[in-house]
Amino acid sequence: MSEDAFRLTPLDLRKQEFRKVLRGFDAAEVDDFRGRAADELERVVRERLALEAQVKHLEAQLGAFKEREKALNEALIAAQQLRAETREQAEREAQMIVREAEADGERRLERARREIERLESSAENLARQHHAYLAALRSLVERQKAELDALADALPAPFGKVAGAIQPAPEAAEAERPREARKASPKWIRNIVEE
Repeated sequence: MSEDAFRLTPLDLRKQEFRKVLRGFDAAEVDDFRGRAADELERVVRERLALEAQVKHLEAQLGAFKEREKALNEALIAAQQLRAETREQAEREAQMIVREAEADGERRLERARREIERLESSAENLARQHHAYLAALRSLVERQKAELDALADALPAPFGKVAGAIQPAPEAAEAERPREARKASPKWIRNIVEE
C-alpha cells in the first residue's frame, strides 16, 4: 500500500474497533497495546512535525547562507576585478608619470645644454672683446707713451728748481741716456702693455 492510500493517526488507533470472535485476543491487552501504539505514533508524529519544522528552518537558513555565499562570491569577484583594474590603472599611471618625468628631464637637459652653449658663446665673445679692448688700450697707451716720450725729447723743461724739485738734466744728457734709464712708466701701464 502506498503512503497516500493508508494514513494512520493515533486517534484511528484509539477508536479502531475489532470484531469479537471466539477464542480471540484478550480485549484488555489489545486495548493496552492500542493505547501504547497510539502514544508511540503520536510521539513519532510530533517528532516528525518537529523535524519537518526544523528541516524547513534549516532549509531557510541554508537558502540564506547560499544567498550570502553568492553575495560574498560576487563581492569577492568584484573586489578581485577592482584590485586588478586598480593595479592596471596604477601601473598605467606610474608608466605615464615615468614617461612625463623622463620627458621633463630631457627638456631640462636640453635647456641646460642650450644655456651652457649660450654661456660658452657669451664667454668667448666677452674674452674676444676683452682681448680687443686690451689690444686697443695697449695701442692707445703705447701711442700716448710714444707721444709723451717724443714730447719729452723735443721740449726742454721750462721750469727750474721749484719747491725742492730737481731740475731736469740738460737736453743733451737726456738724449745720451738709454731709453731704459729714463723715467719708467707707471706700473699699471706696464701691466696693460705686457698683457
